[in-house]
Amino acid sequence: MASDISVTPFNGQIIRKGDLKYALAATDAFVAEVSPGDIFEVETELNIGGHLITALDDKLSLSDVTIPFVNPATGPILIRGAKPGDMVTVDVISVGVHGLGFTALWPGIGIFPDWVRRQEFGIQNRNVRVEDGIVHWSDTLKLEAKPMIGVIGLAPVAGGVLTIDNGTHGGNLDIQEVTNGNRVMFPVFQEGAYLYCGDVHALQGDAECNGMGAIEIRGHLRLKVGLGPAPKRLNWPRIETPTHICTVGCARPLDDALRIAFEEMVYWLEESYGIPGPEAYMLLGQIAEARCTQMVNPKYTYVCKVDKRYLPRI
Repeated sequence: MASDISVTPFNGQIIRKGDLKYALAATDAFVAEVSPGDIFEVETELNIGGHLITALDDKLSLSDVTIPFVNPATGPILIRGAKPGDMVTVDVISVGVHGLGFTALWPGIGIFPDWVRRQEFGIQNRNVRVEDGIVHWSDTLKLEAKPMIGVIGLAPVAGGVLTIDNGTHGGNLDIQEVTNGNRVMFPVFQEGAYLYCGDVHALQGDAECNGMGAIEIRGHLRLKVGLGPAPKRLNWPRIETPTHICTVGCARPLDDALRIAFEEMVYWLEESYGIPGPEAYMLLGQIAEARCTQMVNPKYTYVCKVDKRYLPRI
């Protein structure tokens, strides 16, 4: 169920959307500081900026959006004590979504980019109301909102990475499991970690097929950060839910993203659960749950999941 945490009293730090960023980089000045164990809130902006989609009948034109300057992120947030070799955990306490959202067809974006580029469909956007955990697609079709954070990550090992892209640092992962009640884990590459958040979705289907394919919406996040030594083979972000452990791979072609996600799961099973690599590899052949969560970003995202029922207690 989606939540509107704007009505939930909160006395902690609220990090407002303001000086939004279009890349994750260790060269940006920090907008806030938090300590491990802190609970805080973060405001996020609509993926195409706050001046667009303010009414149900608003229509987008080609000049309204400049690729790659989409997915503005709030941050960076300094995590006190974080240094290379550590692991940052982000507990997603709540993803608040409420108000107007939209999805769109856009030239060159989506799994069928030429359909829009050749004007078979043309640019279209569908604006929707999101209220009380419901996406009001039409007068007759109501969809359950499943809010998630599309962009979440730390500064990369070098340079900057645009917020439309992703990598070992996180970024534009577009994974539905980055949602209420779950934990996301990242390797730290820079002093202070540099946490960024943005691109909240009220709902997203697997593959995010039409490019701006989720219900894009402004968000209000409640998060808790943790810090500790990184596992030796933590190369990519990981996610833990109450029922599953999840590994992530991002690449093109898609099969490379799949291989990364499965390789990372073998490492996790071996290092944290004591399952020898060859056995873990064979076990995944029987119990792995895997899917492509987006196939529209510069690098595609694949997730490998294992049900905790099959894991030894640690």
